[in-house]
Amino acid sequence: MDAEIKPEDATKATNNAPEMGGGLPVVQYWAEHTLSPEGPKLWQTLLHKSACLSCAWGTGGQKGGFANELGETMQRCAKSVEAISAELQPAVSNHFFDRHSIAELQQLTSLEADRLGRLSFPVILREGKSHYERISWDEIYEISEAGFRKSPERVASYSSGRSSNEAAYLLQLMMRSLGSNHLADCSDLCHVPSTVGLKQMFGSGTSMVSLDSLKKADCVVLIGSNAPANHPRLMNELIELRDRGGKVIVVNPVVEVGLVKFASPAFPLKSLFTGSEISSLYLQPIPGSDVALFIGIQKALIERNLIQTDYLCAHAEGWEAVVDYAGSISWEAIAQTCGVSQQEIEVAAEIIASSKGVVFAWAMGATQQENGVDNIYAIANTALLTGNAGKDGGGTMPIRGHSNVQGFGSMGVTVQLKKEIQEALEKLLGRSLNRNPGYRARDLIDAADAGKVDTLICLGGNLYAANPDLNQAKRALGNIEMIIYLATKPNLGHFHGLAQKNTIIIPVFNRFENPHQTTTESGNNFVRLNDVGKTHLKDADLISEVEFLTQLAHRILGSDPVDWRKLQDTKYVRQLISKTIPGFEQMATIDETKEEFTIAGRIFNEPKFATSSGKANMFVTPLPELHLPEVKEFGVTESTQSIVLALMTGRSYSQHNTVVYKPGDKYRGMPHRNCILMNPSDAKQAGWQEHQRVTVQGDAGKLEDVEIIFGGVRQGAAMMFYPEVNVIFKARIDKQSGIPAFKRVPVVVYT
Repeated sequence: MDAEIKPEDATKATNNAPEMGGGLPVVQYWAEHTLSPEGPKLWQTLLHKSACLSCAWGTGGQKGGFANELGETMQRCAKSVEAISAELQPAVSNHFFDRHSIAELQQLTSLEADRLGRLSFPVILREGKSHYERISWDEIYEISEAGFRKSPERVASYSSGRSSNEAAYLLQLMMRSLGSNHLADCSDLCHVPSTVGLKQMFGSGTSMVSLDSLKKADCVVLIGSNAPANHPRLMNELIELRDRGGKVIVVNPVVEVGLVKFASPAFPLKSLFTGSEISSLYLQPIPGSDVALFIGIQKALIERNLIQTDYLCAHAEGWEAVVDYAGSISWEAIAQTCGVSQQEIEVAAEIIASSKGVVFAWAMGATQQENGVDNIYAIANTALLTGNAGKDGGGTMPIRGHSNVQGFGSMGVTVQLKKEIQEALEKLLGRSLNRNPGYRARDLIDAADAGKVDTLICLGGNLYAANPDLNQAKRALGNIEMIIYLATKPNLGHFHGLAQKNTIIIPVFNRFENPHQTTTESGNNFVRLNDVGKTHLKDADLISEVEFLTQLAHRILGSDPVDWRKLQDTKYVRQLISKTIPGFEQMATIDETKEEFTIAGRIFNEPKFATSSGKANMFVTPLPELHLPEVKEFGVTESTQSIVLALMTGRSYSQHNTVVYKPGDKYRGMPHRNCILMNPSDAKQAGWQEHQRVTVQGDAGKLEDVEIIFGGVRQGAAMMFYPEVNVIFKARIDKQSGIPAFKRVPVVVYT
């Protein structure tokens, strides 16, 4: 690596970071919570037959709270405990909103907002008022009905993966029945390039790898992921892969200690105390250069005659152009663009070519780029060139974040509705659906900023904090006449994402409290059935999302052709899903059989893909042109002590999406939220010491008094915590998918 910290030296970059991820601190966290006064309820919830609230790796359901789809037990992690513990907080007091103005609430951090407790009664902030106040359900429906009777082109929704398939299906059915296609979703800000890219290439926008198939791989290429923090149970699969002689190639501009060595509590004898080696090869490309790196791997394979020509001729289209392009790019251009040497790239290519089954897995480091879809093409092209698509033990595997984010897309919460679903819904509704393109999340913010949105319903999530340029997001949401938030707990969006006239917060049951059964979908396409539950809150005025959506839809749309009130029984929603969503036919009997299932037509264990030809489509991916602005372009004088860097935004160890559970990140040695992780060479070049305070400025604002922390980030790059840092930069958009480039933000750091 050029001027890089070697992985084995990463923990030496700062005295504050541990030498490995996981370990005894995880056990200590479990003990502190499960043996505390909340312990009995926490254990009851962990054992409840419902899907984990945290990431989309998936566990729980009818096989038991600790079991995965293969029936393996002990499949819970600290992230799960964090999420459940937050939901078991006491209720926000009855007079809390009377005593605290919006101005006061806007001073709260994400952590402080979450710690306020559970929402247990509905409130409204009226135009010109300084406080939220309690509101009756009759008035909620009256105001909501008026808002949803606006022109369909001015009505929109936003959703997160916190909720159920049933609520997702009802949301999109209601919106499309109204005539609106504006179904923005949190996936628009994380994995939409995966969906777009994989759909184009393979005819399916999800993982083609099942958990069982992953266990048969002998190599995993892990790109742009901090799995030890965000998907800890994936680490168990990597440990087992290494134990059976497999290799792990990590692609990440930051050396995450848990990707070098991880101590898993799931393996107390062999791993917990000593740790397990994870990465066989650790590559640190320049942020935004993944296409160049994978073109380099392709070039090395071509030069060594290691591409699978017979496979490509039989199972892929467009591969000749991909091979020609990779062969035409010079090694100098590749190495200069990605910052990884030819020698290291060739080692990666040799590992991939010599492996029997390779799984290419990635997270938002690959997707949140201006060329996010091209990144997916480049990764999948590499899989195809080596015959690692459509086989047991190999394939492409996006690692999804929120626990049911993929389920929302499956249920039709998308601006690109599958033709089969569209035709089925038109048959159900007895009329044609609106064909106009809908708003993705960034389109929604821009449309609201232009005064084109009157009504917005948010099913979970935090649209305000999840966006770049928080000042624009706040202004845009302030142009919307009415916003309805359905949530279990307060978040920053409830205090900053305020509507022009009426902002309503509706308290809802969480997954393990719902008074009816629901389903969710994991990132590996497995559908789980969640049992009925009960809330711990006393005298709470909660409602289920299903009940609210069906009541609202009945008031607006009546009972023909859809009997909305009948759909308050989620069994009937599942009947509709089975008839209108391809691959979900087993939903029709899941209430009786309790048989959870893998969605049909998505797992490819042989190279017969879901395209019209049955072959994969390959696409040439242009080498990105990556340049950073000059200091003067930020309005900072060249004489100022400064350095321009490519900043990556990231979540801390104890964080779930925009929700922060702890202020710092012990695995990166970052003690609080206002830190910047820098390469020691960059800091010393600028004349700075570790712990010195600096200003970090983007193209939309700046953060001051930021503490420098030395860490294993490649030279020329840096990292700060999302969502706080979102305030300093504008959205740079991938034109193919609409995602903002959170992982390459040009900034100037100065004193």
